[in-house]
Amino acid sequence: MKRIKFKSGALLLASSLVLVGCQTTGDTAGDAAETSTSGVYEGTGEGRNGNIVTKVTIEDGKIKAIDVVESSETERLAEPVYEQLSEKMIARNSTEVDSVSGSTMTSEGYINSVTNALEENNVELTEATDQSEASDSQTGQLDEEYTYDVVVVGAGGAGFSAAIEAAEQGYSVTIIEKMPVTGGNTLISGGEMNAPGNWVQEKLGIDGDSTDIYYEDTMEGGNNEGNPELVRLMADSALASAEWLKDEVNVEFLDDQLFQFGGHSFQRALIPVGHTGQELIDKMEAKAAELGIDIYTETEAQSLLTTDEAVSGVVATNHDQEVTFNAAQGVILTTGGFGSNVEMRTEANEEYDDRYGTTNSPGATGDGIIMAQEVGATVDNLEHIQTYPVSNPKTGEISLLADSRFDGATLINQEGERFVEELERRDVISKAIIDQTGGYAYQVWDQTLGEETGTLEAHQRELEQLQEQDLIYVADTLEEGAEYWDIPVEQFMETIEKINAYAESGEDPDFNHRKGLASIKDAPFYFQKAAPSVHHTMGGLVINEHAEVLNESGEPIKNLYAAGELTGVIQGANRLGGNAITDIITFGRIAGKRIGHH
Repeated sequence: MKRIKFKSGALLLASSLVLVGCQTTGDTAGDAAETSTSGVYEGTGEGRNGNIVTKVTIEDGKIKAIDVVESSETERLAEPVYEQLSEKMIARNSTEVDSVSGSTMTSEGYINSVTNALEENNVELTEATDQSEASDSQTGQLDEEYTYDVVVVGAGGAGFSAAIEAAEQGYSVTIIEKMPVTGGNTLISGGEMNAPGNWVQEKLGIDGDSTDIYYEDTMEGGNNEGNPELVRLMADSALASAEWLKDEVNVEFLDDQLFQFGGHSFQRALIPVGHTGQELIDKMEAKAAELGIDIYTETEAQSLLTTDEAVSGVVATNHDQEVTFNAAQGVILTTGGFGSNVEMRTEANEEYDDRYGTTNSPGATGDGIIMAQEVGATVDNLEHIQTYPVSNPKTGEISLLADSRFDGATLINQEGERFVEELERRDVISKAIIDQTGGYAYQVWDQTLGEETGTLEAHQRELEQLQEQDLIYVADTLEEGAEYWDIPVEQFMETIEKINAYAESGEDPDFNHRKGLASIKDAPFYFQKAAPSVHHTMGGLVINEHAEVLNESGEPIKNLYAAGELTGVIQGANRLGGNAITDIITFGRIAGKRIGHH
């Protein structure tokens, strides 16, 4: 879209809500016999997460204003989509505009909402302006060429970490991002970060954890296929990375709660305030602004430039314009994995075809992996693709509301029985759910657990969205919840009786729950329907301990670095929960510090 020079740390955008979208809808001029030319009209369209309601102001047949009244979309992702589409529709005086790249469902919902307002009220618009002319008037043109010391491709957690560290060295730094908003998968994640020996463990009296135990958990969790040297580096650096976020970037973490994700021996995952990755991205943007880092959104990297066998820049496109970003010291790739690229997924592992949704940002399409391969980079572990077990069966989105699972919530099948340890590895739980009747499960918990974990308060919007989609039922009694989902009540109540007994004793003879089940006694009760969705791609570029990208001979490609999910040698065959943030911060920082010191 345009170059963003951050002035206050957060994106200065003018709308208010989430992300969805598709192509265009028909022009509304002249559709009815009795027409209106002035007034304020309300319409509804279906976005990614639910309905988008707008109020459209018309004066003398022209669109003058579009206001979002209600939206279930993720606010930070949707704001730039709404702003851009509103500008385009007002400039063109038509709903016949293109969707925002990467936000198809949100765009479609917003466009359809405006169209619905006009059609339902027989509004006749005056002649539309040519779309290309309107677009030209709304889109700021970039220069054809820019030169920086360091070019970072991808504005997620890894990209910001790398850019901040490079800028701290005194380098001029830019981040280019193909999506209309920064954040990537970090933004829409829970943001939890594993760090053994952290300050919250100390406060809560959690003793015995260590970098050695964390290393062993991570290696075992990845079937011992991760690079031992790099896993050790991540484990040894985890606490320092978390302290850097807290002390240097001003990220706030909860000081009275930790998560114990599946496969971990201890509660060690720090939780950001708000229970999402937005806290990390907001604070990283603020730090980037402080350091004068330039960020270009809607600017998609197409290829890497090389000079004398060294990477020297990036060729990108901003809308239809080609832009060259020269990099005097090098390029850092932080574009994420390929979970949103079904074709690339099925090429790597035919199991993960379009039957699976994805929790990923639409921007996670493997771009960095492909570009690096074009200049000789080697890859590994591409076949290892992880699903997240408790996701939205309709949209594929990760359920953060269901994080109560990490504190003892229970998984039940259609027959009313437990079938897996709820803190097993993600791949194990996912396969277990797929093997159940219908390929789904129900996560069940009570009001007390929801309040104790803070998930109900933190994710109220998701709760409302799931209710609209008929994917969660809040019951006054356990029997009522079972009956709603056609779960055999007698069998279900037997299971609940066992769970409550196990919760009281602290023992789980059926599945050996490693943390301890929570009792399900206090109304209301939450019954959430869930299914696995593609979550993380473990494979990608091969890097060394300096985050340098290696070629097929195992030698570094000069001036090319990578960090985050597009690398393929750290997580092995499976990633444990909470390790993504630890990985991206640790190796992002390493890349930013190393660049320029060959």
